[in-house]
Amino acid sequence: MKKQPLLFIQGGGDDGYEADKALVNSLRESLGNQYEIHYPAMPSDESAPDFGWLQQIDSEVSENEDGVILVAHSLGASMLLKYISEYPVIKKIKGIFLIATPHWSGDEEWQAGLKLKKDFAKKLPDKVPLYLYHSRDDEEVSFAYLDYYKQNLNQATFREIKSGGHQLNNDLTIVANDINSLSK
Repeated sequence: MKKQPLLFIQGGGDDGYEADKALVNSLRESLGNQYEIHYPAMPSDESAPDFGWLQQIDSEVSENEDGVILVAHSLGASMLLKYISEYPVIKKIKGIFLIATPHWSGDEEWQAGLKLKKDFAKKLPDKVPLYLYHSRDDEEVSFAYLDYYKQNLNQATFREIKSGGHQLNNDLTIVANDINSLSK
């Protein structure tokens, strides 16, 4: 039996890849072996306005099969949203799942390559399920960003999580349940 492709994009920071391995492991455990989870390390090109992430995401999505499921955490979630709203995605996407997604709005030069365009919501693919998750006690990415996305993403499903911090206690059962609901 062919496995369902799933691409997980890590969060940022010096230890983002290592920290998010626990999220990937939770997802793998919750989903079972019918999914093929690909978890690439993202670049850290300080000279690129997006740290080199958009090109890497484009490459990873392009290498996957049609019907790929996209899951991303924190900086990875914001960069995946930026990618999907700005790049011509030629692969069919089965679902998009964004965890603790920041919204970049500052005037600092380093944020310029991370910001979404004003019309980003109109550029998202039609009829692709979109889920956003955020813990009320997230200590790194403000829970208020979820309200921003609620105002701009009418087509999305939002999951407010009472507690779990930025890493959702390294338990992605709620995400796995939503992913599994796509097959029903």
